[in-house]
Amino acid sequence: MRSDLNLYALEQFVALARTRNFTRAAEELHVSQPALSRSIRKLEDQLGKPLFERRPREVVLTELGERLLGRAREILRMIDETLTEFSEAGRNPRVRLGAIPTIAPYFLPRVLGGFSEVRPDIRVVVQEDTTDQLVRRCSQGELDVVILAFPVAAPLLQVEPLFEEELLLVMPAQHALATSRTVSISALERYPFVTLNEVHCLSENIASFCRRKSVQPVSMERTSQLVTVQELVSLDHGLSIVPAMAREIDTSQTRVYRSFTGDRPQRTVALGWNAERPISEATQAFMRHVREKSVTKAGSRASLRGAS
Repeated sequence: MRSDLNLYALEQFVALARTRNFTRAAEELHVSQPALSRSIRKLEDQLGKPLFERRPREVVLTELGERLLGRAREILRMIDETLTEFSEAGRNPRVRLGAIPTIAPYFLPRVLGGFSEVRPDIRVVVQEDTTDQLVRRCSQGELDVVILAFPVAAPLLQVEPLFEEELLLVMPAQHALATSRTVSISALERYPFVTLNEVHCLSENIASFCRRKSVQPVSMERTSQLVTVQELVSLDHGLSIVPAMAREIDTSQTRVYRSFTGDRPQRTVALGWNAERPISEATQAFMRHVREKSVTKAGSRASLRGAS
């Protein structure tokens, strides 16, 4: 019966539509995969048609699934905004934060730790995803605020730059280029490179810098995680270019980081939110905290550059 349809079933449906994989969706929802499968099958039985086309490694929305997805997101958004509005004075407000993988593990621990001290009443729920997915989810109300890096194509979001971050060359500690304090970008052409997949905006930052310098490094390996890039560099699979914040928490003795000579590559870390949707007091408080931490971080980096 349709009266059996509940909000949690819609949340499960939306999560599966986003991840396109039962295992990943079940992990995100903290349920077993068989339980998720039963819930989706029950929803399909209620509607009388399949919502997903099952493939060997993923699921794809059917035409009915596409139609339901828009409705489900809107229903969940309205419910969430209503609960947020009426629970502002409650004891457990929350902020749904999204961040790209090349920022989340490096910048967020310090931000979240400081915020929990000044606002222990607010729970921040963090989700990592690619820039395109974060933009879509924030635009649709699934996330309250996102931290990402330019370039950002987000007509529905208001995007505010937080700070500029230098991109550094990382290499094995015994590499021939490690003897210099700075390295010319032209010196990289003769060496193999390890990079992130194209879905990461950092890859475009690096490619853009190399194009401006008329340099085309040899790209030998690609991966989806920055920490894997660093480990492959340690194993002498190639050189790479990484954000300065990745060096700040790196305790390895097997790799070293160097700035480039002349015009140094940078990326702009930014804060994004949908200004057309209601912004809760909790989200506003978190955004203020992020801005304060960003000013401090930018100031400390300027001091380090001046001392180098």
